[in-house]
Amino acid sequence: MSLLKRIGKILLVFFLLSNIILAFHAWKFTHFYDDAGHRNKRPEQMNAWEKTRIILFGVNLSKSVNRDRPAVPYKTINLHTKNGLRLEGWWIDAQQPAKGTVILFHGYGASKSSPLAEAAYFRQLGYNTFLLDFRAHGNSEGYVCSIGYKEAEDVKLAYDYVRSCGYQHISLWGMSMGAAAILKAVPQYHLQPDKIMLEAPFATLTDAVKSRMWAVHMPGTPLAQIVTFWGGVEQGFWAAGFKPAEYAKKIQVPTLLCWGKHDIRVMEHETRSVYTQLGTKQKQLVVFETSGHQSFCRNEPEKWKAAVSHFLQ
Repeated sequence: MSLLKRIGKILLVFFLLSNIILAFHAWKFTHFYDDAGHRNKRPEQMNAWEKTRIILFGVNLSKSVNRDRPAVPYKTINLHTKNGLRLEGWWIDAQQPAKGTVILFHGYGASKSSPLAEAAYFRQLGYNTFLLDFRAHGNSEGYVCSIGYKEAEDVKLAYDYVRSCGYQHISLWGMSMGAAAILKAVPQYHLQPDKIMLEAPFATLTDAVKSRMWAVHMPGTPLAQIVTFWGGVEQGFWAAGFKPAEYAKKIQVPTLLCWGKHDIRVMEHETRSVYTQLGTKQKQLVVFETSGHQSFCRNEPEKWKAAVSHFLQ
């Protein structure tokens, strides 16, 4: 019995320590700090020592910055979340007359300057564009990111702002976390965009965390499930229930889904899950053969332009 008790105590200590470490990882993954001069590395860009240090201590992630500005005249717009955070956006008028408005939402750790190339092409097609910094990103306030869950409110605020300006024909574009936030926001807030363009949305938050585990050569299961659990506890929501693929069932407007064949962040089965569960019959999946988890507009510009121009017609 004494041996069994010792083994039990060792297992209990290991369980407690591992949960403390993983809870710390969840905190680091969702909390940013100010350091405009620092560029965050992706796990696949790190050397062996850097990956080991991440595994043991987590990584400090600096808040993203807007490193570029629109090359055409724009207006800076400020919106405010329910808990008082100020969000900053850029409004860019189309070359008149406008066919409609496209609202663009960036990915995790990026900013509204990231999809400037996409915005420029939408403007070329005759659309106003509105680019928004999510909370805790770019020039928006806050330092805590929920990987799309609470950012759904930011999508609603941007949509409501455009509607308040009198514009009726609104389309939504989002990359990764931005796409996931759109999938949650549309049914949750009963938004009625004309069309939706989704680029590399993850199927579940657990899947998104799992890809981060794989990137530093850690086992995805059960670590991703534990990190996801603690991340939700720290932010006050059931993170395991954040499933963009499930929200897709309630999407009833025409939807374009784009995915890169070499994406190591979002797997093919996730993309297929989102696509098959989309509630609309007017849906299209475009696979970019030479792209990963990146801007298709910049990496495969002609294919991307052809896809979105045909979709928006």
